[in-house]
Amino acid sequence: MNGDGEAVREGGRISTHAVCTAIRDDIVAGVFPPGSRLIEELLARRYGVSRVPVREALRTLASEGFVTTRRHAGACVAEPTEQEAADLLDIRALLEPLGAARAAQRRTEAHLKVLRGLVRLGQERARAGRIGELRPLGDWFDETLAQASGSPSLASLLTQLRRKIAWVYAADPAVRPVETWQTCGALVDAVARGDVERARSLAAARAERSPGEFRLRRPVRANRVRAPKQSVNTAAARS
Repeated sequence: MNGDGEAVREGGRISTHAVCTAIRDDIVAGVFPPGSRLIEELLARRYGVSRVPVREALRTLASEGFVTTRRHAGACVAEPTEQEAADLLDIRALLEPLGAARAAQRRTEAHLKVLRGLVRLGQERARAGRIGELRPLGDWFDETLAQASGSPSLASLLTQLRRKIAWVYAADPAVRPVETWQTCGALVDAVARGDVERARSLAAARAERSPGEFRLRRPVRANRVRAPKQSVNTAAARS
């Protein structure tokens, strides 16, 4: 489902999941900028659905951190602070090595087949200078590696994290794409061997090199530190 009004139906009914995906995709794409209001009636009209699945989708997106509720304004697109944006990459650096370690223990042959195929394509296109085609392959690689962890909860967290990073950051092409995909290949080899620590360390190294490739898509709110409230007596004593 996308923002052009085309809806996905399940048994003749609009899928709430499809509505949620459409709104999330539009938020990530910048159709709805941070801080903008999300009016149920207008969203229902945009996606060709009733207000019920829109309301449910907004609740889901609020739990994911894409939407917030303001007094007198209702649902609005969240506005991440500088610290929250930086935390996303730190959390990624913690979770991806864990996912790779679990994949080394739990992967299936089907996972390995897909991962090896993606590495082969990534290496070929990196050597050919087809840089624009590498980002989708990288996303597919990360998603498959997360699924190979055998933990639906961890895979879901990693998927949500990647969406939020794509929303907040614009990822510049890797400086050394051939080397990047060589690392991916070494990571898949470690996963195939069941080498937990090697998989963990390679995933950590891969995550550590990545932050420099990310830049904020748009200005974010500065972190605000509120001064402690003064009592009436204290304020009067200083006057």
